[in-house]
Amino acid sequence: MDDTVRVRRIEDGDWDAVVALEREAYTGLGLSEGRAALQSRAAASPRTCFVLDVGPRTAGYLLALPYPFHRYPELERTEETATAFPPGNLHLHDVVVAPGLRRRGLARHLLHHLTGTARTRGDERISLVAVGGTERFWSARGFVPHPGVVPAAYGADAVYMSRPVPPSDRTRRPSPSALTPPPPVPSPSRFPSLREVS
Repeated sequence: MDDTVRVRRIEDGDWDAVVALEREAYTGLGLSEGRAALQSRAAASPRTCFVLDVGPRTAGYLLALPYPFHRYPELERTEETATAFPPGNLHLHDVVVAPGLRRRGLARHLLHHLTGTARTRGDERISLVAVGGTERFWSARGFVPHPGVVPAAYGADAVYMSRPVPPSDRTRRPSPSALTPPPPVPSPSRFPSLREVS
């Protein structure tokens, strides 16, 4: 069986699978938004919304869109594409992996892809609202809570969190030890000549 993992942009034919995954993940929490709201978020920022395929199966999705820091989408409202915000903070609104494929690192795979996208866009932060007791999961991935932001519509235990977009490996500053100059090379007069060796 083909288990190739691929992240790609959402296409029109993906919405039945995305809506089914969202409904299964959030109906029990009272947070399911429905097709129109989900599609409006992807329409507001199509370059930051993805599906994850495992082989031929749509195994998950991620919806993210530019939002000012400390703000987040209203669950009961659709997005206005004309009010898309500039780069700076990329809000991870939703990430879902199919129940039978969880605990395989697929959510981390989506998050890694989103982080690269945020870096390319020039975003400085990624924010999210942790729901359903997932604060610990997000804390383990570098997100910190912002207690003054209270997204009440997301449930009693909802927590607004964010983390900086880390620099890429290529642009990451070297560690202080990497900046230490190498030891001096002995001058040629200090090397033994062939006669001294023989």
